[in-house]
Amino acid sequence: MQHYIELIWYKVYADLRVEASRGYLGIIWWVLEPLLYMGVFYIVFGVLFQRGSDDYVAFLLIGLVAWRWFDNTIKLGAGSLVANGWLMQQVYVPKIVFPTITVVTNTVKFLVVLIMLLAFLLLYGIDPGPTWLVLPGLLAIQLLFIFALTWLVSAIVPLLPDFRVIIDSGLTLLFFMSGIFFDLESLPLPLADYLRLNPIAILVESYRKLLIQGVWPDWNILGGVVAFSMIVLLIGIRLHLRYDQQFTKIDLI
Repeated sequence: MQHYIELIWYKVYADLRVEASRGYLGIIWWVLEPLLYMGVFYIVFGVLFQRGSDDYVAFLLIGLVAWRWFDNTIKLGAGSLVANGWLMQQVYVPKIVFPTITVVTNTVKFLVVLIMLLAFLLLYGIDPGPTWLVLPGLLAIQLLFIFALTWLVSAIVPLLPDFRVIIDSGLTLLFFMSGIFFDLESLPLPLADYLRLNPIAILVESYRKLLIQGVWPDWNILGGVVAFSMIVLLIGIRLHLRYDQQFTKIDLI
């Protein structure tokens, strides 16, 4: 086990180093890319459509940062076995290691962006309150949810390649149903309750209440996210254990 943990950290370090060296901006691009991404949506929804309140910039950025961590990891994790098919043919490594590397790599990049987001909120005039102390708890819950889905989809895609198209389409639909551009509390109760069945919508709403409004998270609702994540996590682990040897025999390249 220790050997595989060291392998994961080494591969994460190597991937980050290679990615940072690909462009002239290097590691700065990790911050610049999401800023450009968020800037586009702010211009469209905050300026052109004139949506939101005075805190809409902070409101939007929090939602987009949380979403981007989830979205990028799931998409890359879904193809992690395919991307490492050549390595799987050379040496035996538990296949669950590859989506794990994807999660850890994207989480490191996310933390860089998160630090920039918190700095922006302070400059924006939002005073940190005691609720900020539980931010690591929210991050841990989202990380658990991301691990669960990434392990699940990474096991399904090699067996059902067309499932990757469903993932991409599903994430696009989920993007517009996660309250990124709107406040769930502004919607009629039946609709808002239905949208809160989406764990990402719950997490985004919790981040905003915690960071902007200074409201403590609803741990009962978040407990449901944890329970759901654990179920998905166990299914993903089960699939990886069941098909670990078969993945090597599948033409992934």
